Amino acid sequence: MADHAQRSTVELKVNGDDQVLYLDHRTTLLDALREHLDLTGSKKGCDHGQCGACTVLVDGRRANACLLLAVAQQGREITTIEGLSTGGELHPVQQAFIDHDGFQCGYCTPGQICSAVAVLDEAERGWPSAVTADVAAADVRLDAAEIRERMSGNLCRCGAYVNIVTAVSAAAKGGA
Repeated sequence: MADHAQRSTVELKVNGDDQVLYLDHRTTLLDALREHLDLTGSKKGCDHGQCGACTVLVDGRRANACLLLAVAQQGREITTIEGLSTGGELHPVQQAFIDHDGFQCGYCTPGQICSAVAVLDEAERGWPSAVTADVAAADVRLDAAEIRERMSGNLCRCGAYVNIVTAVSAAAKGGA
């Protein structure tokens, strides 16, 4: 089979910019970001969707980029850790992670932060989690149990969980 039969042009919108790539159909979104667009913030941890190091936002919802095929992401808004800051200002979650020492080695931090941004949005929309006491409530109180549950798809081998919860909690309250 000719190489061109297994490749196609893929148009992605990443961090607000239109990107046109010529990719093998099997290329994951993570590999497209890292290897073709030089956006290396999203990390390849387990490459099986189990650790969350590759977490990005797709249409505002968190997703493991290692599990998504790039060709299937056309027409969707993709935001990586590099796209969270605006005008030289860190996103409030990024600032909270710095202020509350929500990282140690930093390898998982981009995925943790992207996930935390989505957690805040989910809570604001009133989406319950497995530990939400009143699933019919219009608002969700992001206490430590809620944050731990919602962030459970992102692993930290260093064990910075206490400070990650503190950072997400601070960002939820609007302060770093």
